[in-house]
Amino acid sequence: MSYGILLLRVVLGLTMAGHGAQKLFGSFGGPGLDGVAGWLRSMRFRPARMFAVLVGLCEFGGGVLLALGLVTPLAALAIVSTMIVAIALVHREKGFWNGQGGYEFNLLIAAAATALAATGGGRFSLDDALGWWDNLSGLWWGVGVVVVGALGAAAAIALGRRPEPASRERRDGLRAA
Repeated sequence: MSYGILLLRVVLGLTMAGHGAQKLFGSFGGPGLDGVAGWLRSMRFRPARMFAVLVGLCEFGGGVLLALGLVTPLAALAIVSTMIVAIALVHREKGFWNGQGGYEFNLLIAAAATALAATGGGRFSLDDALGWWDNLSGLWWGVGVVVVGALGAAAAIALGRRPEPASRERRDGLRAA
């Protein structure tokens, strides 16, 4: 079991860290903060750059922590909340299958991260080396990651999305009318 948890934790963690590096630093052909901020702005997130940093940090930091097996439930929470936002705003309307842009892969990532929150980082984790594994694993950690991740995602969507500010020409035209 420990080897399976290690494999899942490292592959998922490094994959997510790579996605975060694309967003934060423009690594691996990614858009960098400016590109992510522009994309989030197009989805009405304000302030877009702050949310771009937040998404990048959740993916990069959550991925690194997950790969190391350090505070595994917190790492899972960062990843799960990001995936819930991605499903809700980008992929849900396209259906389930990834081939049509659906949420298939996001759901798998969230499920794997939740499973790791429930199982803990395993024998080959920093959580175990620090003696935290027994305290940072179990069913309620997995449930907590899903519940808090969903609440955090809902809060980010509700508080972050705002209508497009009126252009100066439009504001001036409304005043003249």
